[in-house]
Amino acid sequence: MKKVLVPLPDYGFDPTEAAIPWLLLTAKGYDVQFATPGGYSGMADLRILRGEQLGVWKWLLQAREDAVMAYHRMSNSESFCTPLKYTQIRPEEYDALLLPGGHDKGVKVYLESSLLQEVVAHFFMAQKPVGAICHGVVLAARSKDPRTGLSVLHSYKTTALLASQERMAYHLTRWWLKDYYLTYPVTVQAEVAAALGDPAQFLSGPLPLTRDDAQHPERGFTVRDRHYLSARWPGDAYRFSTEFIHMLEHA
Repeated sequence: MKKVLVPLPDYGFDPTEAAIPWLLLTAKGYDVQFATPGGYSGMADLRILRGEQLGVWKWLLQAREDAVMAYHRMSNSESFCTPLKYTQIRPEEYDALLLPGGHDKGVKVYLESSLLQEVVAHFFMAQKPVGAICHGVVLAARSKDPRTGLSVLHSYKTTALLASQERMAYHLTRWWLKDYYLTYPVTVQAEVAAALGDPAQFLSGPLPLTRDDAQHPERGFTVRDRHYLSARWPGDAYRFSTEFIHMLEHA
């Protein structure tokens, strides 16, 4: 049974981007192990999970019912309730790495963790499957190859949360949520593109007008480059999960 490592922050990760991959991976028999900063079970962004304070845009920004159900199943699983500490991660014990995202400022401890950046670098150097979605791509972009000092994504094609998506969510909600939808002053797309050897390696894909689902994963958008798979937002989660499983099956 192949083992997949999924690090998370204590609070603030996107429920869809963690739970849909977990659901599909475990359905295929993969062993999914979580890790959090202190070894306590994490919690998804409740604003996204419950639609709190999203106002008239709740229908657009809240996690869909299928993702909410998957999250509740995941949050009651043994592996989720007994995560490792970041300091306990032994990357050589895992076959693949999956990096969810999230908007809430609570994800910063995850995105800025030097321990996790070393773990990401290990997987890239070993050329084991790595999947990153949304802000998870920021963690990958910040991880340095110790041989070159450059980002592990320097020579890879990738996608991530688009600047247009991030700015739209910010402008729709900024009057009451302030900078909630801007995790950092610099957009995800801008930071990730700056880490690449050529900004043209960042692929935006088609306009993200609809979300994919279990019956229509083809509606999502992903970019695969060798052992690395990336996606933009929760609307790509089913395609992302399906293609990540395909990578594992052929790794």
